Amino acid sequence: MLLSVPALRESVPALRAGEERTSRDTRVLRAVTGEPLATVHEVPPLVARLTVKAMRRSPELDLSERLAVLAEAGRLFAEATLGGQSPEEYCRLQALASGVPVSVARGVLERVARDGQSLGETVRRQIPAGAGATARWVRRGTILSVVAPSNHPGTHGAWLQAIAMGYRVAVRPGGRDPFTPLRLVRALLAAGLHPDWVALLPGGHATADALTEAGDLALVYGGEDTVARLRGNDRVLVRGPGRSKILVDTEADEALLDHLVAEIAGDGGVRCTNTTAVLTSGDHRLLAERLAERLAALPAHPVTDARAVLPVRPRPEAEALRAAAAAAAGPAPDLVAARLPEGALTSVGAQAVALHPAVFVLDRPDHPALGAELPFPCAWVAPWRKSDGTAPLDDSLALGLLTADADLVEEALALPGVRTVVEGPVARWWQDPYLPHDGYLGQFLNEARGHARG
Repeated sequence: MLLSVPALRESVPALRAGEERTSRDTRVLRAVTGEPLATVHEVPPLVARLTVKAMRRSPELDLSERLAVLAEAGRLFAEATLGGQSPEEYCRLQALASGVPVSVARGVLERVARDGQSLGETVRRQIPAGAGATARWVRRGTILSVVAPSNHPGTHGAWLQAIAMGYRVAVRPGGRDPFTPLRLVRALLAAGLHPDWVALLPGGHATADALTEAGDLALVYGGEDTVARLRGNDRVLVRGPGRSKILVDTEADEALLDHLVAEIAGDGGVRCTNTTAVLTSGDHRLLAERLAERLAALPAHPVTDARAVLPVRPRPEAEALRAAAAAAAGPAPDLVAARLPEGALTSVGAQAVALHPAVFVLDRPDHPALGAELPFPCAWVAPWRKSDGTAPLDDSLALGLLTADADLVEEALALPGVRTVVEGPVARWWQDPYLPHDGYLGQFLNEARGHARG
């Protein structure tokens, strides 16, 4: 942690009690080009605990007031200049920091505005049908702590649902993308949310742990280590790797290939719902070759270019990601790299490189590489037969089933490790605001309590 940093035009403050605060503890956030981008003001663990304590004293707000604020905040997030930052400047900074194509942030502007209008219906649909005369659907606590990710700016929609349900929310932003939650908090405050209902608390791992412990409940994003460390803690909802899969049990025509490319590489391939593994009852080698041909044609552009479709990273980080993919693949060649004579990493300015997709052919449906997930479009293609059963389809946040086998769809819906089943080539299915992501968030934040009255 740095105590003295160069003065940068962009600053990410802590936000507590409605006020933007600077800190003695700061770090330089660098763009994917390697250049200094912003000064991030970090709070120590004690400040995180004290902030949560103060938030507990905030007044209750009724549902109609919360929903009105959220709708207006969504509009402001999409349209307003907040903290001196226009929507387009936010998109530029978010792309430079995260390495996600700038079109993704632009899409999130529209999505937050749209979803802000529907949050009332979104949370209403999560209430059990039995809640009424003999049961009440009530919060499990008052404060939700959020340890946020940086992979995709759309992930922050989850904690907006929590505010709709009556939670005060304290967010520790992800290391690469503090700009999205900062803009959301500013929009909420500008829309009239009580200052002690939301906080932004940048910081390191110790701050994240302190915040997780201080809240009544916590929503934590992380990798395998985080999942293993917090497994079994019923106060913490952990959202880890997606390992999303698609089964191709039909003819792979041109339209289906278009769908597969979109599911693998859409939004730069950084969503947890992007397809990682493709299993097929047809010729898996031919399918892999056809996918590789299409994915190799995706162009490389600077991350702030409107034409950008691939994620961008500093070269050392990108090389490490490619090496991790190769290690998981073992002897299997990358069919995309074989089609790129200039290499799978293309320089797009200074230290920044665009990561071209990767496609590997595996020889069996239980190959361990099918569980490997990397933050760029990396797909593993393997054979599947009905005799293999549903085991190779399990452990998937989103499972796409391109099949006419209705029984298989029902079997997949019963798999314990499958959270969403997408039946058929449903375009942009993940943008449905009413579709559970990893179950309904309301299942974690609320519970049914009996209510008998004479």
